[in-house]
Amino acid sequence: MGIKNEESAMTTEHSHYAARLEIDHPEKLDKFSSFFRLLFGIPIAFLLGALTYSEYVIHDSSKTGFDVQSASSTAVALASATALMIIFRGRYPRWWFDFSLELARFQTRVFSYFALLSDRYPSADEEQSVHLDLDYPDVERDLHRFLPLVKWILAIPHYIVLCLLGVLALLSVILAWFAILFTGRYPKGLFDFVVGWARWSLRVQAYAFLLVTDRYPPFSMR
Repeated sequence: MGIKNEESAMTTEHSHYAARLEIDHPEKLDKFSSFFRLLFGIPIAFLLGALTYSEYVIHDSSKTGFDVQSASSTAVALASATALMIIFRGRYPRWWFDFSLELARFQTRVFSYFALLSDRYPSADEEQSVHLDLDYPDVERDLHRFLPLVKWILAIPHYIVLCLLGVLALLSVILAWFAILFTGRYPKGLFDFVVGWARWSLRVQAYAFLLVTDRYPPFSMR
């Protein structure tokens, strides 16, 4: 009884974390689409890349005469701006949060498609089979104004674990690819592992970069 109560409490705690992700397990997957998934996914990957990364060139008119290229990330720029707003103004603009939320949803739909978790081509605005939600924070009540300076450092243990688990998640997708080609189904155990890895990654992102919560992410895929 005590173990069950403890497990129930842990499940409740995780379900109320500020970042949540669920992906519907498909009954059947298309073998042809799965076989050529990387090829079919090129256009949407290009669109996501155009949305999240930009490159600018600065001409150096000094003696060297070389052009200097630099790449910037929308996500990094938005995280930096949000951190500055929280630190110096004690505010988290709602439209910044809404953009970050929709961008995270779109990125996860693209991930879901490439990881064979869904056959549906990623939509730019429809939820489809990916259910991702973030809680909009009350900065004065929920966030410490100076924690954004160190959150990305405090999350280092998560980065290490996620990198190791990411290798296993990639292997799971490869195994699932073969399983889909023969059976048309994504083994539930492999599916849950890949989704769990994505869920854990989202919680770390919400804590260290999206800055929607000060609660340290649990070391859990649940």
